[in-house]
Amino acid sequence: MMKTEPLADQEMVKQALGDEYDELAMPPNAEVPKDHPLWQAILKNLREVYDPEIPVNVFELGLIYRVIMKEGKDGAVDVDVKMTLTSPACPVAQEMPGMVQAAILPVAGIGDVDVEIIWEPTWDPSMMAETAKLQLNMFM
Repeated sequence: MMKTEPLADQEMVKQALGDEYDELAMPPNAEVPKDHPLWQAILKNLREVYDPEIPVNVFELGLIYRVIMKEGKDGAVDVDVKMTLTSPACPVAQEMPGMVQAAILPVAGIGDVDVEIIWEPTWDPSMMAETAKLQLNMFM
């Protein structure tokens, strides 16, 4: 797989979109607990995890399909993540779940974090947030 070069970096897109950035940074198919008090901290950390071949974070790429948060032991919140990869041949397929887990675990109040790679539905570029498409100069 060939490495994709960005047209714009995340900061350029944030400056260009201003107040609309957060809304356009949400992938259309992501099932996430937007109203949970810990979600914003988790999202901030997920935006620091990048696919090594595509210069966009895994959340805005649309690789995070579902995040479920539930009460765990001692008042902590357990997190279950279902995600995919851009391709089964992704060179970091073995490491990506650990990268996502390592991004979520430091959030205060988090207990267990389980990250599972799933292949249905198959990822395609239409699953990317508008911000990711802007960074990669992809318009659909």
